Amino acid sequence: MNHPITIAVLAIGGQGGGVLVDWIVALAERQGWRAQSTSVPGVAQRTGATIYYVETIEVPAGQNPVFSAMAAPGDVDIVIAAEWMEAGRAIQRGLVTPDRTTLIASTHRAFAVSEKETPGDGIANPTAVTAAARAASKRFVAFDMAALAEQAGSVVSSVLFGALCGSGALPFPRSAFEATITEAGIGVSSSLRGFALGLDGVGVVPVAVRRPVVAAALAPTGHAPYDALLVRAAALPGAAHEMVAEGLRHVVAYQDISYGAAYLDAVESIARLDRGRSVALTEAAAKYIARAMAYDDVIRVAALKTQPARAPRIDKEMRGQVIAVTEFMHPRMDELLGLLSPRLGSALERRRRLVVALGRVLCGPRRIRTDTITGFLLLYIVAGLRGWRLRTLRHAREQARIDAWLAAVRSVAADDPALAAELLANQRLIKGYSETHARGLDKFTRVMTASERLRGRPDAAAWVCRLREAALKDEQGAALDEALRTIDSFLVERTAA
Repeated sequence: MNHPITIAVLAIGGQGGGVLVDWIVALAERQGWRAQSTSVPGVAQRTGATIYYVETIEVPAGQNPVFSAMAAPGDVDIVIAAEWMEAGRAIQRGLVTPDRTTLIASTHRAFAVSEKETPGDGIANPTAVTAAARAASKRFVAFDMAALAEQAGSVVSSVLFGALCGSGALPFPRSAFEATITEAGIGVSSSLRGFALGLDGVGVVPVAVRRPVVAAALAPTGHAPYDALLVRAAALPGAAHEMVAEGLRHVVAYQDISYGAAYLDAVESIARLDRGRSVALTEAAAKYIARAMAYDDVIRVAALKTQPARAPRIDKEMRGQVIAVTEFMHPRMDELLGLLSPRLGSALERRRRLVVALGRVLCGPRRIRTDTITGFLLLYIVAGLRGWRLRTLRHAREQARIDAWLAAVRSVAADDPALAAELLANQRLIKGYSETHARGLDKFTRVMTASERLRGRPDAAAWVCRLREAALKDEQGAALDEALRTIDSFLVERTAA
C-alpha cells in the first residue's frame, strides 16, 4: 500500500504555526499530491500551544485517499517543534519514534507560566529534552531558529520551513519550497531570507561561545571617574574581575559614580576575608552586593518603563503595528512612604489611620499610557527622583539591612567560609518590589535567623543552602516552613541531649 507522509507541527501563539502548515499543504498540492491539515488548539499555560497535523500522499488520478484527523503515537514521519520544550512535549506524547521520525526543532525557549511564577529558577532542564530527542528520533535537526528568524526580520515558521527542506524529509526540490512562499504573497522577502537561513542551518554544528577575557572586563572606557573605579576593581583577585566589572556597571547605571565607590568598599571588605584561599567569597560578594544595592523601588520601575531603548524594542517586536502601551501600576502606601525622608516617612507610618485614608486616595490599580505625553511624562518625572533616592526612608532601611547582612557574613567567614558564601547567596531571596519584595524579605529574614542557630555545625552551609532552595520553590513559603520544622526537630533533640 502507498502510505501517506505524516507531519506533526507543534507551536505556540505568534510563531506562525498555521502559516507553516498552510505552506506545507500548498507545497504538496503544487507537486500534484493530495494533502489535508487539522489542528487542536491549546490554551493558557503556553499562550495557545497548538498541535497541527498534516497528511500528504501521491495517488493516481481518480482515487480519493482517506486521511486521519489527528496524529497517532508511533505513526508520525516528521515532527516540527517551533520551541524546545514543544519538542519535549512531542516526545512525551509518543509522536517521535526512532524507527521513522525526523525531528526538526528550534532550541530557543519560550517560558511557560509555571516556569515564570516560581520565585527561584523554575526553568525546566533543556538537557533532558536533548537526550530524549537524540534517543527517540531517527534523525534530529536542531538549532536556534528564533535567532535566525530575528536576523531575517521574519518569524520562526520560515526558518522551520527551510530546515524541513534541508532535512530532505519531503521529496520536493528547493525551488518548489521557495515558490510556495512566493505564491503566498505575504512577507515574501523576509520569509525567503528566513527560509534560506534555515536551509543553511541544517547540519551545521554550533560553535561554542567563548567567554570574554577577564582582563578586558576592566578595560578603561574613557570616562575618567568611572575608569578610576575600574583601577580600584583591578586590585581585586583576577578571577573575580568579570563579576566585579558587571556588578560595578550595574550599580553605577542604577545610581551614580559615588554609589559605585560604595559598592567597591563593600566588595573589598569581603575580599579581604578570602585570604588567598580562593576567590569564592569575592565573586559571591561582587554578584550579590550589586543585586542588594540595586534594589527595585518606584523610581527604578519608572526608569525601566521610560528608558530610551524600550520604545524601539516594543516597536520592533510588534513589527511596526500601531499600538497603545499601557502600564499596570499598583503602588502601595509602603512604596510611597518610602520616597519620603526617613524622619517624615517614619512619622507618617506611626499614624496608621492617616496612612489608611491616604491609601484610599493615592493607591490602588493605575493604568498609565506611556505612549502618550501625559503618561510618559508622569513616569519620567518619578524616574528623575534618582538623585533623591539616597535620602529616602526606603534607602535608609535597605542600607541598614545590607550592613547587618554583611556583618553576619564577616562574623562567620574566618571559621566557616562556606557558610559565609551561602549567607551572601541568600540575597537571591529578595527581588521585585511591593508585595513581592515583602514576601522575599520575610523569607530572607527567616533563613538568616535559622543560620544563626546552625552556626558551628559542620553541615551549616549545606543546611542554609537547602533552606534557600526551599524558600525559592513556592511563593507562599510552604516548602520553607517544612524545612525549618526539620531543623527545629534536630536542634531541639541536640539541646535535650
